[in-house]
Amino acid sequence: MGGVEVVTSVATRPGWLDLRRSLVAGDGLELSVGSLFEVGQLGKVAAEWAARRLADAAASGGRLTDSPLYRLVEVSVASGVVEGRVEVASFVDYALTMDVLEREVTAGELGLRRALLPDLASVFDVGGRLCVGGVPALCAIARPGGDYVVLVQERSQQVVNVAGRLAVIPKGFHGPLNDVRADVRLVATVLRELEEELFGRGELDSTIGGVRAAAPMHPDRLSAPMRWLMEAPERLRVECTGFGLNLVSGNYEFAGLAVVEDEQFWEEFGGSIEANWESAGLMLYSTRDADSIKALIADDRWSNEGLFALLLGVRRLREIGGDRVELPAVEWAVG
Repeated sequence: MGGVEVVTSVATRPGWLDLRRSLVAGDGLELSVGSLFEVGQLGKVAAEWAARRLADAAASGGRLTDSPLYRLVEVSVASGVVEGRVEVASFVDYALTMDVLEREVTAGELGLRRALLPDLASVFDVGGRLCVGGVPALCAIARPGGDYVVLVQERSQQVVNVAGRLAVIPKGFHGPLNDVRADVRLVATVLRELEEELFGRGELDSTIGGVRAAAPMHPDRLSAPMRWLMEAPERLRVECTGFGLNLVSGNYEFAGLAVVEDEQFWEEFGGSIEANWESAGLMLYSTRDADSIKALIADDRWSNEGLFALLLGVRRLREIGGDRVELPAVEWAVG
């Protein structure tokens, strides 16, 4: 990136990058209906870490709710086409096992990793373990000044996942609200998280309990900003820019890009965009300020999946942004 090497801890392959895949047009993920995945009996090390995690959540006021997530059991990414199968899994099972791996590394221990994610083969064996994930999406909004504004969040200490780190926004786990089959679509997660994290739809927050609305994303229930975007398909571009597997947590990461192409949106709704409780702060960067973008990429506070989505998003924006962007060149190498 601009002559500086940036290393991520997301395992990927050349065919998994630069996908340029419109998520609005759909993807090839399908729901496989079966019994709920169970992690099985925890060993002593895993049980100790789970107990620590519960104690930390109670002490910090963190929200730990057993919401359903999608577990990836098969995946194929080729020629820009994403295909695969998912099943339903438990967030608590994930939070007390795979999500603890980062804390274990920070503590200088590897006992849990040896049990859950011991080698590269286990990382790629998504069907043989609890592999949940998400769609971290870089959001860029056209402004009248002739640029895009890129939104970046610092994660709150109250969140269970990557607390205190930098992340793209929206950032959400891939999981259903209340329609387990329809919500498999990656675009459903991106649009839902835009509503919840930036447009004030707090009732979509899975940490506060179940969703009571039969159709929470029905046009009549959308926020004013989202309703405006949905009125004309050319106003919002949502793409998948790449796929990878997180070497720290084992999660699957579908990197996304959400671009508001009509600058009228910023004039009408820019003042109402506000991050929810999951963010400690929201930062804005112009796509015509290459130096600030370089410094942002080099910031060591990034979560690994956030940096992955940021780099691929900047690379794609440089391709499609025209005169609105003066971004550093981002080249990738897998090795």
